[in-house]
Amino acid sequence: MLGRVNRFLATTVVIFASAVVLVLEVTATRLVAPYAGDTLETYTAAIGVALGAIAVGAKLGGDAADRWRPDRLLGPLLVLGGGLTMLSRPIVLVVGPSLVGTGPFAALLLVALGIALPVALLSAVTPVVVKTQLADLHHTGGIVGRFSAWGTVGALAGTFLTGYVFIAALPVSAILLLTGSALIAFGAFLLLRHALSSLSRQAMAVLGLTVVSSGLLLGVASPCDAETAYYCARVTTDPANPSGRVLLLDDLRHGYVDVADPTHLEFAYTQWFAAAIAARAGEAPVSTLHIGGGAYTMPRWLAATRPGSTSHVFEVDPAVTELARSRLQLRTGPRLSVSSGDARIAITTAETDRYDVVIGDAFGGLSVPWHLTTREFLAEIERVLKPGGIYVANIIDYGPRSFLQAEVATVGVVFDTLSVIGHRASDSAVRGGNHVIVATDGALARGELRRAVATAPTPGHLTAQQQVARWQRQGQVLTDDYAPVDQLLTPYLT
Repeated sequence: MLGRVNRFLATTVVIFASAVVLVLEVTATRLVAPYAGDTLETYTAAIGVALGAIAVGAKLGGDAADRWRPDRLLGPLLVLGGGLTMLSRPIVLVVGPSLVGTGPFAALLLVALGIALPVALLSAVTPVVVKTQLADLHHTGGIVGRFSAWGTVGALAGTFLTGYVFIAALPVSAILLLTGSALIAFGAFLLLRHALSSLSRQAMAVLGLTVVSSGLLLGVASPCDAETAYYCARVTTDPANPSGRVLLLDDLRHGYVDVADPTHLEFAYTQWFAAAIAARAGEAPVSTLHIGGGAYTMPRWLAATRPGSTSHVFEVDPAVTELARSRLQLRTGPRLSVSSGDARIAITTAETDRYDVVIGDAFGGLSVPWHLTTREFLAEIERVLKPGGIYVANIIDYGPRSFLQAEVATVGVVFDTLSVIGHRASDSAVRGGNHVIVATDGALARGELRRAVATAPTPGHLTAQQQVARWQRQGQVLTDDYAPVDQLLTPYLT
């Protein structure tokens, strides 16, 4: 029969092509995060685009296998799939900057531009391979089932290797370069094996595609100083202040430090953190737990303004800490220590009644780790605070303030007293911005807090307690069972 491929080779092709499909799906979230955020919408876009492309590729691959010799289709499919795999990153890097700030559908468009074509081409491989193995109708079911199973094995391998090994060990550019080159090499082998006509021209075409794709992959500059396991991280210099440094994680200005003056707090919400701490503890040293390290602004401010203070930081991404050491002059020691890992897990081992202050600064504009918003997590924060200690958390919200309202309601379930700090008139402004929740199990001296916030370099104001009480009544209490944080932040379906 024309078009036969030996069984071992056929199985290898299916496993490899299916694995790369999932490599593309997982890495797509990293590619688009600097422009669309690391959000549920980004992950949904990656899954949805990949599934759609898989469906289209499987249909077109089956149709093509019925029209042409299937063994002669495999080489071109792998070669073109490999070239487009390497082109996915430069496409996103070129188009991405123009889509920043355009909302959650930016993720859908960027993912589609980046991976839809290579995923479709690679998904056409399995039906083409199946056609090469069909010798008679009596074994059709077994053959289709076998290759479907092997394709799933490949997809699982691609998923786990990318999520657990590749992303942690290699930059995205290197992952795409290796997988794309391997596809092209495998495809070239199949072209040679099946002795197609005009092999010299095809060899030149394969070589040209490899050179162009890899050149664009490596030649288009990345916006990242470090592609970490979680973020595209970079540090820029403040044009208005030669010693000012801004830490950007994906699409968010996440932190600011003045390397010459650790007492300088640039962002308004950090000034309000400082005001809340001053209102509670005056100038006395404090023991503080930080949920999120980022630029390590607050730990260094505490050390500079309250000698004798201690800070322990939970930072999920050790690469961000290393970037802070190399670019932001972070120095750790007995009074400033860091634990790398997820704060939700790490806090369970923290000592009860240990801290005067807990600072929550792990939420981005659209990138919020939902498991750090829930009643169960807040109960752990309440546990590690000393009697009368305070919890201060930065909340970024927009429009109707649905997320802020829900978090106020959730904090209010755990703590006895709370206040909300924001920009004047920001409680209803559509543009939104930063809000700081201040909570305690003791009494909260609102008069002192109001004065401290009003005299900050960027003055804030306390939201009226009637409004806070209304948010507590109307807000959705977030729990581990139900915390639709992404939808509260981007209610574009309502």
